Amino acid sequence: MQRNIWFMAISVIVVIVLLNNTAYYFLTKESLEDALNREVAAVANQIEFSVEQSRLGAERYQDLIGDELRVVSIAAQYALDPDVDKVTNEQLVELSAKLGVNHITLLKRVKDDILLYKSSDETQLGKSTKSWDPWFIVFNQLFDQRNVKIDWLGKSLPNFWSGPFEVASTDPGSIYKWGYYFDGTTNYITDPYISYTKLAEYEELTGVDSLIKKTIESNKALLEVTVLNPETFSKGPFETVHPNGEVQEHILQQPILYGSYNYVADSDVANVSKAFNTKKKVTVDEIVGGKHVFKMFIPVFTEDKGLNIVDENGVPMDSYVLTLVSDYQVIRDQMSTQLLNIAIIIVLITALSLVTAGVVMNYYRRSRENAVQVTQQTYVDEINQMFQSIRAQRHDFLNHVQTIHSLAELNKHEELIAYTKELTGEIRQMNDIINIGNPAIAALIRSKTSQAESYRIMFECTFTSFDKLEMGVKTLDLNRILGNLIDNAFDETMRYPESMRVVELQGLQRNGLLEFTITNTCEDAEKVAAMPLFQSGYSTKDQQDHQGLGLSIVKSIVDKYKGAIHIYADGPDRLTFFITIPHKI
Repeated sequence: MQRNIWFMAISVIVVIVLLNNTAYYFLTKESLEDALNREVAAVANQIEFSVEQSRLGAERYQDLIGDELRVVSIAAQYALDPDVDKVTNEQLVELSAKLGVNHITLLKRVKDDILLYKSSDETQLGKSTKSWDPWFIVFNQLFDQRNVKIDWLGKSLPNFWSGPFEVASTDPGSIYKWGYYFDGTTNYITDPYISYTKLAEYEELTGVDSLIKKTIESNKALLEVTVLNPETFSKGPFETVHPNGEVQEHILQQPILYGSYNYVADSDVANVSKAFNTKKKVTVDEIVGGKHVFKMFIPVFTEDKGLNIVDENGVPMDSYVLTLVSDYQVIRDQMSTQLLNIAIIIVLITALSLVTAGVVMNYYRRSRENAVQVTQQTYVDEINQMFQSIRAQRHDFLNHVQTIHSLAELNKHEELIAYTKELTGEIRQMNDIINIGNPAIAALIRSKTSQAESYRIMFECTFTSFDKLEMGVKTLDLNRILGNLIDNAFDETMRYPESMRVVELQGLQRNGLLEFTITNTCEDAEKVAAMPLFQSGYSTKDQQDHQGLGLSIVKSIVDKYKGAIHIYADGPDRLTFFITIPHKI
C-alpha cells in the first residue's frame, strides 16, 4: 500500500512536469513562428523600401532622358528646314547620328490623321497614328495648343511631351522612349527617340531587378521576389495584333513588372487581389511544385502616380503588389534548431526536477521509517519493561510471604496491615495496567507511571472496556496521542510543588467511540484554554526546550480519524483535554 502511494505521487509529479513542459514547448514553438514571420516581414519591408528607392531612381533617370530628348528636338529643329517637304530622310539619318539618338521622325497633320511623314527609319514612313491611344490625342494637342494636358504617364514641358518606354507600334520587337516637340515655327512635330538599351544598362547596375537578385543571393531562405501589376495579373500579357500579323506586347500593362515568377500557385490570383483590395498583407504556406514554400503578398501604395504602370484600360496606377517566396524548409530547420535547444533544456530541467523530487521523497520516506523504527523500539522497550516488572513481582513474591509470616508471628498487626496495604496497591496497579487490553497502550502507561514516580507526580489512570478493544485506529497513532498528552501534562505539573503535581487519565470505549480525558494541574486554566495550543510551533513553555509540536501532532492525528478534541478549564487550577475518535473507521 505504501509503495503504491509513493508510485502514485511520483507519477503525478511526472505528469505535471510533462504537461508543463509540453505547454511550454508549444507556446515556444508558436513564439518562434511569430518571430520568424516578423523576420520575413522585416526583410519584405527592406525590399519594399529598396524597390521604391530603385524605382524612383529609374523614373528620375527616365525624366532626365525626357529632358535630353527635348534638347535634341530643339537642336534638330534648328538644323532642319521648317517645311517638312524640304527635309530629306537622309538628313534625318545624319542628324540622328550627330545628336546621339536612334532615330528622328517628323509627324505631319493631314486632314483627320497625323502621319509619320519623314524619318531616319524608313520602316516608319507613311504610318498612320490615328489608332494610337493616347498618343494621337497628344499629337493633336501639340499641333493645336502647343502644351500637352493629359491624365497619363509621361513628362509634359512647354511645347513638348515625352511618354514612358513602350513597345513600338511600328516595330513590335523594339522598345523606345519618344519625345515630341512643336512650337509652331514648323509644320511638323519633331520626334527623336532612343531605345531601351540605355535604361536597361542603368537598371542592370542599380535597378529593381538587380536589387532583387542581390537580395535573394544574400538570404538563403528567400527563393523569389516579384513585383506584380494587381489589375492585370489575373489577365496575363496585354497584346495588340497588327494587320501584318505582328504581336505588340504593352510594357506598361504587363502583369510581371520586376523579378521572376516561377513559383506559381492556383491561389496566387486570389491572394494578390485580396492584398490589393484590403490593403493588408496576406501570408500563406503551401506546396508549389512539390516544394513547401511560404508566400507573402504585400500591397505597396505610392504618394503620387509616378509609377510606370497602368491598368487594363491604360489608366495610370499608384500601387503594386510585392510578392516574396521563402523556402519553408529553411524556416522549419531554423525553428527545429531552436526548438531542439529548448527541448534539451526542458529534458535537463525535467530530469533535475525528478531527481530532486526523488531525493526529497526518499529523505521523507527514510525520516518516516526512522520515526516508525524509533516508535517500535520504544514500544518493545516498554513491553519489556512491563514484563520485567511482572517478573520482579513474581521473584519477590516469596520474600513478601516470608515478611508477612514474620510480622504475623511477632504479632506486629499494625506493621502487617501497612505492609500488605502497600503490597496489594502495587499489585493492583500492575493488574490495572495489564487489564487495559492493549499491550502497546499498557506498555506506554507502565512507562509513564515509572516516569511519574521519578518526577514525584501523582499519576492516576483508568481504562474502561478496553479489554475487548476492536479498533480501526492504529495502535501507533493512539500511543502518539496519549504519549504527547501525558508528556504535555507532566511538563505543566513540573512547574508546581510536589503536592500540586497531579495528572489524571481516563480511557473509555462506548457507543462506537474511543474517549480519552486527561486532566492536570494548571494555574490560570481558563486563560490557558483560550490560547492557540494546537498551532504548530506554539508553546507556553521555554522555547529552547520545546518546539511546540506535541499538541499540533495530536490535533493532526485526531483530524485524520475524523475525531474531535476539546480543551477547557475543569476548575480554577485544572486543565482538561477531551478527545473522541470513532473506533471503527
